[in-house]
Amino acid sequence: MSTPSHTPTHAPSHTPVRKRRTAVALAIALTAGLVSAALTALPANAAADSVKVQYRTSATGATADQAEPWFKVVNNGSAGVALSQVSFRYYFKADGPDTQYRYACSWAVKGCANITGTFHTMATPTATADRYLEIAFTGGAGSLAPGADTGDMQLRFYRADWQTLRQSDDYSFDGSRTAYADWDKVTAKLGTGTVWGTVPGGNVPDPTPTPTPTDPTPTPTDPGPAGATLFDDFTYTTSSDPAIGAHGWSVRSNAGGPGVPGATWAPSSVTFAAESGNTIMNLETSTAGTGESTKHTEILTKAMKFKNGTYAARVKFSDAPKYGPDGDHLVQTFFPINDLKAPMADDYAEYDFEYLPNGGWGEPSNILYTTSWETYRPDPWEAVNQHTESRMSYAGWHDLVLTIDNNAITYYVDGQVFGTHDAKYLPERGMSINFNQWLIDLNGQSGSTPRAYDQKVDYVLHVKDQLLTPAQVAAKVGGYRTAGTAFVDTVPNG
Repeated sequence: MSTPSHTPTHAPSHTPVRKRRTAVALAIALTAGLVSAALTALPANAAADSVKVQYRTSATGATADQAEPWFKVVNNGSAGVALSQVSFRYYFKADGPDTQYRYACSWAVKGCANITGTFHTMATPTATADRYLEIAFTGGAGSLAPGADTGDMQLRFYRADWQTLRQSDDYSFDGSRTAYADWDKVTAKLGTGTVWGTVPGGNVPDPTPTPTPTDPTPTPTDPGPAGATLFDDFTYTTSSDPAIGAHGWSVRSNAGGPGVPGATWAPSSVTFAAESGNTIMNLETSTAGTGESTKHTEILTKAMKFKNGTYAARVKFSDAPKYGPDGDHLVQTFFPINDLKAPMADDYAEYDFEYLPNGGWGEPSNILYTTSWETYRPDPWEAVNQHTESRMSYAGWHDLVLTIDNNAITYYVDGQVFGTHDAKYLPERGMSINFNQWLIDLNGQSGSTPRAYDQKVDYVLHVKDQLLTPAQVAAKVGGYRTAGTAFVDTVPNG
């Protein structure tokens, strides 16, 4: 897949309300073998079937937003090994008796979908370990020939409350290990036998470990009653309606990119009016051919609290201007995003629906992009993303749905899958929800005649940690409207 060269539709004025877990490049898929007392690493020739674990960390501090252990499993025996028979354990000390943790895989040569991670409580806690993360493999991970390794498993884990965690007192952590090397403070099993590593002292084999409670895995086909939800029907009067801020939105007014240099972001150009029985939000972008005359529009949530789950909106794209001559390089959008903390920062995330009615970014005419961003550098330009595009007119109303889980990002347009993007681009921290309309440049229409363009929005919906089909989105929105519910937000800030 080629990489589009355009600038991401980020909102530089927006700052996060909580500290974000480190980047997409880490996902702590740790599988540790059996807990057996005083077990030492076995030599490579100890058995025809044997494995060892190599470790490095990408988060070296005593404290961190998330632990970032990376691993390779090496077949150091003389026979092939099926990875489905292998597991290994990373031992750590919880920050508190009730602290819960979440596991993620950012990227792996064997595929994150083929690696599982589960947390367990140790039967006999020590000063440096009372929990462990066990990593295992599905059949899809394949096998290892003698001498072969799995390649990178970029894993991570973090506190469920998103607070900073302490790792300096964790048994399996070593902040000085920034390159792969054998590590016997991780234990590994092959089948039912432990073949590698030393367990924290005082523990014995535990064939039936007690799992640490975690949130249930969402059922992709059932929205269920438990999914925390944001729904807004945009039933407001003007952009200065106090209810907009009270409901967690900010109408952008500050200067800056993206788009035409010298342009302003005009709150008064965000308006609300009745249409077909609903209140519709309208974003108007206008220009008279200069930066100073150009007015862009944007509305975004103040909180960066949205991550996995379902995002949906009904949006009306426009090919023709509201008035004046046509041809400007316009971008009409719906997207969740967080802030780029530094060029090429790996905890950046952005997931765009972007419609260009008159082309731009080297495109000659209509194009709809969906783009999943890992990171970027503005100068000199470098982008890491995956995108899908369709070169046709999308003028009119469209139902846009985006779903994100721990395996993939899927975009739907009008009930049909538009694009599915890889786990490499999954978010590591929360995002805001945004709509904006802006001009890339003034090259598409060079005249000074005033002109304006509209982008309309009917509603927005987010359901946390649950994947809804487009039909389920429509049913959920219909339920709110039947009940007369214009706004609800139960998504927690933490």
